[in-house]
Amino acid sequence: MSDARFHAVVGDAALETVAGGYGFIEGPVWHPYEKWLVFSDIPNARMYLRRAGGAIESFRDPSRMANGNTLDRRGRLLTCEHATSRVTRAEPDGSTTVVAAHYQGKQLNSPNDIVVAAGGAIYFTDPTYGRMAYYGVPREPELAFRGVYRVDADGAEPVLLVDDFGQPNGLCFSLDGSRLFVNDTERQHVRVFNVTAAGDLTGGAVWAATRGPGAGAPDGMKIDSCGNLYCCGPGGVHVFDASGDLLGVIGTPEMAANFTFGDDDLRSLYITASSSLYRRRVRVPGLRVY
Repeated sequence: MSDARFHAVVGDAALETVAGGYGFIEGPVWHPYEKWLVFSDIPNARMYLRRAGGAIESFRDPSRMANGNTLDRRGRLLTCEHATSRVTRAEPDGSTTVVAAHYQGKQLNSPNDIVVAAGGAIYFTDPTYGRMAYYGVPREPELAFRGVYRVDADGAEPVLLVDDFGQPNGLCFSLDGSRLFVNDTERQHVRVFNVTAAGDLTGGAVWAATRGPGAGAPDGMKIDSCGNLYCCGPGGVHVFDASGDLLGVIGTPEMAANFTFGDDDLRSLYITASSSLYRRRVRVPGLRVY
């Protein structure tokens, strides 16, 4: 399926392989000022950094089976760790701050993906994938649900926002920050919530579904600078307009898990797909993370 508008948004550039040979890569994030790309290799418990010139080097080893990454409003790296069930922040002096690890005295499941609101509040999803073999450390969850949380400040208890997901995964804000999109890998759809002035979530209706041939399910998700929503799904990366209509799918030869917009013009879509990192130039730029 493809819409005539798909070409105007995505263009017709070829998909190129940037690097390969990894276990299962995830969590790419582009630093718009330092000009690097960081991504996680979950089963091999390593994180890598790709310089603007193309060189790839070890960034964090061991990574505690890191998955999703983003930057906070000060440019500090936030990371979801499967092996420890924590959200951590890398400080400029090289130390690590634990942002979230427990909810009401119980260990989180395995924080997966993460975004930061304009005001600085941190939102993250907490499925159980990091408690499964290969993607994490096999162990029984302490919580009876798989939730979406907000952290407002250092040392604050995470605020449980929603607890009725099968497996919550990717999430992103609308352009104006008034809505939060969260997908459910298990149920293969994207839900949309209204964000209140206090940062809580209301609503939660199904906004779109990812259907089609090929391997994959809802996972990484981002909004571009025109409000189009990109979401991993069967066959690659699904591109929806602001109304939830599917424009088309950027096909990938391996199952796509996540992606980010990068390079100086934010028109390079870096896709982490199983064992390889791919890049596809698009027409509409993405958004700076901070």
